Amino acid sequence: MGIRQDVEKFRPYNEQEQRDKERILDFLDRNPDAFLRSNRTAHMTASSWIVNPARDRVLLIYHNIYHSWTWTGGHADGETDLLSVALREAREETGIRSVRPVSGEIYSLEVLTVDGHEKRGEYVSSHLHMNVTYLLEAEEDQALHIREGENSGVGWFDRDEVLTVSTEPWFNERILKKLNEKLVDYK
Repeated sequence: MGIRQDVEKFRPYNEQEQRDKERILDFLDRNPDAFLRSNRTAHMTASSWIVNPARDRVLLIYHNIYHSWTWTGGHADGETDLLSVALREAREETGIRSVRPVSGEIYSLEVLTVDGHEKRGEYVSSHLHMNVTYLLEAEEDQALHIREGENSGVGWFDRDEVLTVSTEPWFNERILKKLNEKLVDYK
């Protein structure tokens, strides 16, 4: 099954996910370059909410562009298997080697705004990330390391700490809070 079918099958948790689901489906239908950064208006990305087996701790990175603790994730860059993208980014950005999907289904959907910023000495204009999030699980005893140039910290946090270490108010209220709330369905 392809990503469009996975998005269609996804059952929204709240109004934000319902509206963003509609927007992502429309975007996929209208943009043959949806999975490429060459689409400078918007492109597909994949993120992961990485939890321990007890589901009471979350693995976060300190993102250098956003200057905040946040989830892992990255650009599809032509890859249409977004679960593979989420798994790859989780490993690259945290150093963990053993990470697995709790489910192969989409955990969350988001249309995320990205403000203009500098990356590798080049200006990147403001754009949208049509984001698909997967719930992943990893053991806490694995070695962690930063990904030079992208993040400057990696660490496990209690679920209730997540909203205090992230410095992005909108992101806290609309995304991180929701990701934590949805965990009750995955005990």
